[in-house]
Amino acid sequence: MADTRRPTVRKDAKPSLVALVAIAAMACALPSGAARAERQETGPDVAEITSAIGRGIATVQEGIVSWYGAQFHNRRTASGERFDQSALTMAHPNLPFGTVARVTNLRNGRSVVVRVNDRGPFVGKRIADLSQAAADELGMLRKGLAKVRIEVLGEEDESVAELPAGIGSDSPFDRDLPPIDTGPKAFTSAP
Repeated sequence: MADTRRPTVRKDAKPSLVALVAIAAMACALPSGAARAERQETGPDVAEITSAIGRGIATVQEGIVSWYGAQFHNRRTASGERFDQSALTMAHPNLPFGTVARVTNLRNGRSVVVRVNDRGPFVGKRIADLSQAAADELGMLRKGLAKVRIEVLGEEDESVAELPAGIGSDSPFDRDLPPIDTGPKAFTSAP
């Protein structure tokens, strides 16, 4: 006759090494790691973008941006300079440092010219982080997030470096540009 009793489990039993290794392997496979890898694979790298900018090819990107301010003020950015929440700057995952871009809030049409000086964002599928001053120019401080279009204008030169910190939608960069192409949603090449 077969034994039908259930085996007893000790309440003070400790997990085995095999169970701990299995848990660690599952933790490494969680979506956060996959999302980070997915974001890195979706766009061109810094060298490709630098090459396109150097050849005069327009680059455009649309997506969600956030902003950062006082909590990072005066800390070193990825470019080595100190973050200034009152400067018109942007953190971007792969635009070269010194790139000048126009960011347009697609909800209200307000735009600002910023310079890339940091890397980020590192949250979700956001495409950039703006300084507090740039976010204020776009009218997105309260909400914290905005859907925007980022247009690369070129690399920083001496005339950009000399502009006052408060440049905005009436910047000299905005006056001589052709109308915005609302086509592609990611960085693209256009003649």
